[in-house]
Amino acid sequence: QVQLVESGGGLVQAGGSLRLSCAASGRTFSSYAMGWYRQAPGKERESLAAIDRSGDSTYYADSVKGRFTVSRDNAKNTVYLQMNSLKPEDTAVYYCAANSEYGSVFFGGDYWGQGTQVTVSS
Repeated sequence: QVQLVESGGGLVQAGGSLRLSCAASGRTFSSYAMGWYRQAPGKERESLAAIDRSGDSTYYADSVKGRFTVSRDNAKNTVYLQMNSLKPEDTAVYYCAANSEYGSVFFGGDYWGQGTQVTVSS
């Protein structure tokens, strides 16, 4: 069992940056690949980024490639999403998830956080 708690969301102007954190409980964090996702009101969930257990491999959706960076610190049981050059269309609730398989994490997780709101003003 893994419990995930996101933080770092907030209100930012277009062009600004935010760093989201996802803290995991338990001692098996390094056993999971991690993903970041978002859901805007009235829209389907969108997969954004994935990172493997070691942090050596990452994958990004085209919509965020070059602007967002996923990283992890297994010693701190935390995965991060650095978001730069934010746009109003990035406004959404952002979630992290853990998946035992890196090949699957981009599509969803076995365990999910509760989400953190990101609002980008124009």
